[in-house]
Amino acid sequence: MPAATEHALRVVTDTRPGVVALRAPIPLRGRRKPVSPTSRWWFVRLTQESKPEGEAHWSCRSMAKAAGVSPATVQRVWSARGLKPRLVRTFKLSNDRRFDEKLIDVVGVYLNPPDKAVVLCMDEKSQIKALDRTQPSLPWKKGRAGTMTHDYKRNGTTTLFAALNVLTGVVMGQCLPRHRNGEFLKFLRTIDRQVPKGLQVHMILDNYGTHTHDNVVAWLDKHPRFHLHFIPTSSSWLNMVERWFRELTEKAIRRGVFKSVPDLIAAIEAYLQANNNDPKPFVWTATAEEILEKVSRGRVALASIPANNETPH
Repeated sequence: MPAATEHALRVVTDTRPGVVALRAPIPLRGRRKPVSPTSRWWFVRLTQESKPEGEAHWSCRSMAKAAGVSPATVQRVWSARGLKPRLVRTFKLSNDRRFDEKLIDVVGVYLNPPDKAVVLCMDEKSQIKALDRTQPSLPWKKGRAGTMTHDYKRNGTTTLFAALNVLTGVVMGQCLPRHRNGEFLKFLRTIDRQVPKGLQVHMILDNYGTHTHDNVVAWLDKHPRFHLHFIPTSSSWLNMVERWFRELTEKAIRRGVFKSVPDLIAAIEAYLQANNNDPKPFVWTATAEEILEKVSRGRVALASIPANNETPH
């Protein structure tokens, strides 16, 4: 008997009553059978253009079951093509008729700020919740992450008006109960007091109705050093203060415990103070031409998708 064949046979003998001796061949390990180009093409098409029955996206196991191959084979094909069906990112292409005009205006202010002026990215972070947990967090210990209860008690909300100085990274902020035109005017007066009188004020903000209210327009007419630059609709990514809001949420709010709205406001003001003690400005690098090119490609891709196609790609 050849040595390889002899090695591939295992004899299991058991002399106990009721147990039958087994002679089972053990297959030799060999080189994996390569996946044909046709099969790879089929995997890709199936992944991108269909969904498993009753599910929203393919997994390695569901695709392997449908294709009759191993999950490892599916994973190798997906990795080679850069496919990650489990991941999804949100997006929205603006339908603003003046998108190009507004984009060029805002990016121009970022890349070439006016002389003798401050550029402020301004927005409201509304409905910030003062959440108190129903039980205290467990003590920290080695091998255990920080903990908090999944349920909470809501103790009210506040709205943060914030204006990020693009050049310095300093943020002017003010917490107010609501975000109506009256509160916006109050914040504008705060900015007017804090910005030196010899400087023009260029503010980048969204198209929220509060910002274009008649009372606001009348106030701006009496304060000609204020210049508003509106971002296109569905384009909050163009306002750099949104990036700062994310930092605030991650570092001061999400894991906080607030027994009252004043406690929440105190935490926000403490973060504002710490930020302004050591400000780090965000740097805008993308040109209007680069953004318009990407948006154009996105519109072409969106237009090529049938209206009834709901599969996330």
